[in-house]
Amino acid sequence: MYKRILVATDGSKLSKKAVDHAIDLADLTGAEVVALKVVPKYPQTYFEGGVAVEAKEVAKIEQQWVAEAQEAVNAVQALGQKRQVKVKPMTVKSDLVAEAIISAAKRSKSDLVVMASHGRKGIKRLLLGSETQHVLTHSHIPVLVLR
Repeated sequence: MYKRILVATDGSKLSKKAVDHAIDLADLTGAEVVALKVVPKYPQTYFEGGVAVEAKEVAKIEQQWVAEAQEAVNAVQALGQKRQVKVKPMTVKSDLVAEAIISAAKRSKSDLVVMASHGRKGIKRLLLGSETQHVLTHSHIPVLVLR
């Protein structure tokens, strides 16, 4: 059925639900799991007179984000080892989270994307956006959404 399942995680409690389901599904189908965490780039100020952060500090913050991302995907890998499911950890740097997920799914030749959704509606969804909605509507690979 599935050979490779990409699961997007941010290490949160909600994304853990997606991870658990992806590992369960991989265990049932004999699939490999690709655990993905998208790391944002440090936002640059576009306003004159804004507080400037030194390049050294920006690099330090970005390194911390990469380390935290690696921890999140390594946790998925450890969970997979307990269940005897092969997990490939992957981190990607991008400000376009949904596009990075879709691109990683294509590159890894995944045949299913598993991710969580907060299920926000109305103005909250409009203001906060929905990476899951974007992946769901733009991916040519099937997407399993958990809430």
